[in-house]
Amino acid sequence: QLQFVESGGGLVQPGGSLRLSCAASGFSLEYYPIGWFRQAPGKEHEEVSCIDTIDLNKNYSDSVKGRFTIFRDNAKNTVYLYMNNLKPEDTAVYYCATTFPDCIYNPATSWGQGTQVTVSS
Repeated sequence: QLQFVESGGGLVQPGGSLRLSCAASGFSLEYYPIGWFRQAPGKEHEEVSCIDTIDLNKNYSDSVKGRFTIFRDNAKNTVYLYMNNLKPEDTAVYYCATTFPDCIYNPATSWGQGTQVTVSS
């Protein structure tokens, strides 16, 4: 089973920035499309961004487009999510996971521990 370690979350004021990291354990990330997802209290998992493999195609949800950037560093076996201009509604636990090719969501995704992001003044 592919395993990830998410990190970089924290408490930040509205308008602030964070960088989340998704590190792979025991395999190379570069061969997999990787998505960042989040889950707010009482809500389902929501995909916020995904980066594919072959052409490095990147997708963003409408709620984060223009504020978040996904980046893959194969040398470090890590996928990052740069989050700028954070809003209170971005508060959630963030997870990374593989997807099907072309960043198609896998409903059988097994979630790791995630990293908590809290945006509050």
